[in-house]
Amino acid sequence: MILISAQGYPAVGSGPAACAAVCLLVDLGEAHRGARDMLAVLAWVFLWWVTGAVPLAVASMAPLFLFPLFGVFAADDVAKAYMDDVISLVLGSFILALAIEHYQIHRRLALNITSLFCGDPVRPPLLLLGITGTTFFLSMWIHNTACTVMMMPVATGILQRPPLGGGDGSCDGEEEEEEEVRRFSKAVVLGVVYASAIGGMATLTGTGVNIILVGMWSTYFPDKEPITFSSWMSFGLPMALIIFVALWVTLCLMYCSENTGKALSAYLDRSHLRRELSLLGPMAFAEKMVLAVFGGLIVLWMTRSLTDSIPGWGALFHNNVGDGTVTIMMATLLFIIPSGNDKGEKLMDWNKCRKLQWDIILLLGAGFAIADGFRSSGLTDILSEGLSFLKGAQTVVIVPVTCTVSAVITEFTSDDATTTLVLPLFAELAKSINVHPALLMISGAVGARLSYLLPTGSPSNVVGFSSNQIAIKDIVITGLPLKIVGIASLTILLPTLGSQIFGIDSRS
Repeated sequence: MILISAQGYPAVGSGPAACAAVCLLVDLGEAHRGARDMLAVLAWVFLWWVTGAVPLAVASMAPLFLFPLFGVFAADDVAKAYMDDVISLVLGSFILALAIEHYQIHRRLALNITSLFCGDPVRPPLLLLGITGTTFFLSMWIHNTACTVMMMPVATGILQRPPLGGGDGSCDGEEEEEEEVRRFSKAVVLGVVYASAIGGMATLTGTGVNIILVGMWSTYFPDKEPITFSSWMSFGLPMALIIFVALWVTLCLMYCSENTGKALSAYLDRSHLRRELSLLGPMAFAEKMVLAVFGGLIVLWMTRSLTDSIPGWGALFHNNVGDGTVTIMMATLLFIIPSGNDKGEKLMDWNKCRKLQWDIILLLGAGFAIADGFRSSGLTDILSEGLSFLKGAQTVVIVPVTCTVSAVITEFTSDDATTTLVLPLFAELAKSINVHPALLMISGAVGARLSYLLPTGSPSNVVGFSSNQIAIKDIVITGLPLKIVGIASLTILLPTLGSQIFGIDSRS
C-alpha cells in the first residue's frame, strides 16, 4: 500500500469512483492481497503513461516484469497477452498504412477530392467538406494519428500565402481578407484533427480504442457473439457520420462568413492543386497493386462473417480465421508482389517498415495483460462497487453516464490508456448490475474517443496544436459541441441500432 498511498490513485486520472475504491482497499484484509498488488501495478504503469517518465513503449512493457514479480500472473501467461489475433490486425494495418504513405496514395486521393470540392469561385463550405471528408475516409482504414500526420501538410498546403509586396497591409479591406484567411486556416487544421478522430470510430482499424474493445470483449465474454469488423462498422459508421456532419456544420458556422470565399480567392491559387497532381505523375503499377491489396483486404474483412443465416467465407475454414489472420496475409503479399520499378524490388521491404508504431502495439498488449490481471486478482469486483449506483437505472441513464465518465478521463490522458483503465471496470460492473455488457463497454470505448477539448487528449490533437494555427480556446469551443453530439448520438443509437447488431435485449 506504500506505492498507492505515495503516488495516489486519483493522481493518475482515476476519477471519484476509483478514489472511493482505493478507500475501500484500506480496510481489506489479507484475502485481498492480490487485488492490492494489482492496484499497485496499475498505479505504477498508469503513472508512467500519464507523466511520460519513460517512453510509451517502455511503460507498456512494464507488466511483463511487474506481474510476475508481484505474483499477479506467471511470465508465460502475461507474455501471451502481447500477441493475439487483435494485435495481428493492428500490425498488418500499420504495414498497409506505411505502403500507402510510401507511394503517396493518400496525397493523390486528397488532392483529387479537394480539387473536386474547391469550386470556381471558391466555396469555403464545400472546400472544408472535401478536406475533412478525405481525412474522415482515410482515417477509417489507418490509425488516426498517422492519418493526421499525413493529411496536415496536404491540407495546410492548399492555402498559399500572397506574394510579397502585394500590399502594405494598411488597407482595411486587405486586413479583413487576411483575418478571414486566418480564420479559415483554423477551420482546416481543426477539421483535419477532428475528422481523423471521428473517422477512426467507424472501423476497427481506425483507432487503438476499438482494437482494445474487441480484445477485452473476447476476454471477458467469450460466450457472447464476437465483435467483428463488419458488425462494428454497421454501428460505428452511422454514429461517425452523425458526428462528422456536426463537425462540418460547426466549422462552417464558426469559421466561414459571407466574405470568406472572396478572401480565399485572392489567396488560393486554383491551379495549385492541379500542379501538385501533375508533379505526382500518372498512377504507377506499384500504386495500383497496393490499392488492389488494400481493396481486397476490405472485402475480406466485410465478408468473413455476415449473418446467422448467411455465413461468410470464414465458415469454409470452420471459423478458425480472424480479422488479424487475413490482415497479416494481405500485408505479406506486399513483400511478395514486384513493385515494377527496379528488378527484384517488391512493393514493401522491411527497411520501409522502420516507422512501425511499436509503441501502440505494445500498449495494446499491455491493455490485454491488465485486463487479465483485473479479472484474476478480483480487483474489478472491488472497484465496480464505486459505480454500483447504476444498478436498476434505465438505459438512457446508463449509456450517457458511462460515456461521460470515460470522456472526462480521456481529456487528461491518452484515449488508449483511458480505454485500458475503464473497460475492465465496466465489464465487471455490467455483470454485477445485470445489464448487457455492450451498454457499458461500448459506451466506455466511445467516450474514450471523444477527446476533443485539450491537446493532451490525443496525439492527433498535439499534431494540430503544433501547427501554430490554433489555440487551446479554438479546440475547446469547437470540440465541446462535438463532444455533446457524440454522447447524444451514442445514447440514441446504442439501445436502438446496437440492440440489433450486438443483441442487446429490451431489459438492457
